[in-house]
This record gives sequence, structure tokens and C-alpha cells, in this order.
Amino acid sequence: MAQHNIQGQTGENKASEFLIQKGYQILHRNWRCGHKELDIVAKKESTIIFVEVKTRKNTLFGSPLESVNNKKIRRIVSSADAYIKYFKLDNPIRFDIISIITNEGNEKIEHIEEAFYAPIW
Repeated sequence: MAQHNIQGQTGENKASEFLIQKGYQILHRNWRCGHKELDIVAKKESTIIFVEVKTRKNTLFGSPLESVNNKKIRRIVSSADAYIKYFKLDNPIRFDIISIITNEGNEKIEHIEEAFYAPIW
């Protein structure tokens, strides 16, 4: 497995643990439907939360949050729509981002709730 894939998987593990500690229930990790993918799908109370996880070793090439651009947001929303339809859900939803920076053993986790809203096409 490539190093960036290992780093991403490690970040998603840490993000899942972080969410569980905050009282979230993890419904799915790396959920796929064709080319669509969601990093983490969680639930808190009745709200379904779609979580994009971005992990970096440092901020040399920008913060992890900066990599969630409009194109990525559209992809996440499209994947969330597929998830909602697949499981026939009628719950409130939310889009969060978890940023993880692991710099020489120092770890910084940032959880942005309601990081973005679904754009109108």
C-alpha cells in the first residue's frame, strides 16, 4: 500500500476514534457506490453526518482544510445523495471536516462541524 494511502487510513482511524469519544455512532467508513466514496458516515442523535477526513504530515503545501475545494464538495454531496437514496433515509444531515496534522509525533485534530452546505446546481 502506498504511503499516502497508509497515512489516509491512519487519519480515518484517528478521526473515527475521535468521533466515538465525542458520542457519535460510526455507521460506515469508506462507503462506496460506484465511483462515489464517503470517508466516514456517522450519526449523532437523529442527524446523519458525512465526514471528510484530511490528513497531512505538515502544512508545507497548505492546510488539510484548503484541499476541500468546490469540486471536492460537489463530489461529497453527490456521494451523500447516493447514500441517502440507497438507505432510503429521511434524517437531517450535516457535512463536517476533520483535519489531522501529524508533525513529528505532535498531532493536531480539528473538527469543523457544518463545514459546508450542499451547493445548489
